[in-house]
Amino acid sequence: MKKLSLSIVLVLTGLMSSNTQNPIVSNKGLNDPHIHIFNDTAYVYASHDKSIDNDKFTMEDWWIWSSSDLVNWTKRSVLDPKDTYIGKDFSRCWATDIAHKNGKYYWYFSEGNEQTGVVVGNTPVGPWRDVLGKPLLHSDLTPTHEYDMALFEENGEHYIIFGVWDYYIAKLNDDMVSLAEAPKKIKINNPRGPYNPDGKNTKMPTDDKPFVHMYKDRYYLSWGCFYAISDNLYGPYVYKDSVIKEGSFVKGFDAPTWPNGFLQGRHGSFFEWHNQWYYIYCDISQTGNRYFRDSFISYVHYKANGDMATVRIDGVGVGNYNANGSIEAEDYFEAEGVVKKENTIGGFSVQPQKEFSYLIYPNIKGLKDKSNLELEVMATATLEVEVRDDNPQGNLLFTCEIPKNEIFTFQKRTFKTKDLKDEQSLCFVFKDLDETSFKLNRFQFKN
Repeated sequence: MKKLSLSIVLVLTGLMSSNTQNPIVSNKGLNDPHIHIFNDTAYVYASHDKSIDNDKFTMEDWWIWSSSDLVNWTKRSVLDPKDTYIGKDFSRCWATDIAHKNGKYYWYFSEGNEQTGVVVGNTPVGPWRDVLGKPLLHSDLTPTHEYDMALFEENGEHYIIFGVWDYYIAKLNDDMVSLAEAPKKIKINNPRGPYNPDGKNTKMPTDDKPFVHMYKDRYYLSWGCFYAISDNLYGPYVYKDSVIKEGSFVKGFDAPTWPNGFLQGRHGSFFEWHNQWYYIYCDISQTGNRYFRDSFISYVHYKANGDMATVRIDGVGVGNYNANGSIEAEDYFEAEGVVKKENTIGGFSVQPQKEFSYLIYPNIKGLKDKSNLELEVMATATLEVEVRDDNPQGNLLFTCEIPKNEIFTFQKRTFKTKDLKDEQSLCFVFKDLDETSFKLNRFQFKN
């Protein structure tokens, strides 16, 4: 009965993926994802759950997939544990991360939940060589376990962060395969986690799979969907929140979930591309099996105080839009000369800062027979919004003449469309404005 139900789930997931984009690669077991941007291409470095029939974590190799748009993904490289110091078949190929320095790529991998190794290549997808022939982080290095590492780069220097429950950080030498210092424990004030919802579980205060990213000169240390912030890379960090909450889920994506609830098992990473932030993470809502995980991507938006807003979890994903519903302006794929603004009524809007600022929304599906575009805007002066095909220099499709708002609130303005295909990438170019005169909250296409 179990196999039958899981097979049905896979069939339904395959059907769903033709119109949606989460999971990013369905039915493959792609998990523990880290995305890095190299040469304007997104590469996901990930673990790989072997089969939908898994009844434990069976992970026999590591994977790399790439995409130019976060929608269409191609498998590029497989790392076999036999080609590392492990030297044999191995079923505990856990989380990975990568760093780039001096023209070489350093791909770090977990030997189960015990040690960390590294291979080196000349491209983001290899081929790879194990130059050490032994672990970089060995199992007796610190009081924690030396696995599930993350790499962080600042001013040309690289740091490795690893561990479970307690996290450690160490600077790497320029060779990227040795430590420049003894690892230091990272202090987190008042942490929470999937096993520690009230702060009283001091034995399991956080989780495994740490990750660090930077936003506006502040450091964000995350473990799954939980995060803390510091003004110093080495800490101390102050726990803030989880980016996933009950209100995150669109129907059909809220269950099934892990034994400790929907906040457990959200291993992943945060990344920026084209002035947009994202969170990529594990999910089991479409497979029904905690041992056969998918990877989802959600948009990330930062509040004025630096906190991350709650993310939305759905099947549409990112870089992919449905013309039959409302599209939030802040969920763009690419932008130039704009900032996101937190709305007093909730959510975010986009505020162009200069002449010819633009927003790009690729892969908008269902535009056929849509004869009107409704913009929800706030304008303190008149301006023009050019709607162009694909990019700021693309074919001009039509122009929206935005009148001045008579009241200081968002208002809906409707314009006739022209020359739209059923599926199209659209670019909004803003003209005749100053940096505070206009905000776009959302837009919708109508018949």
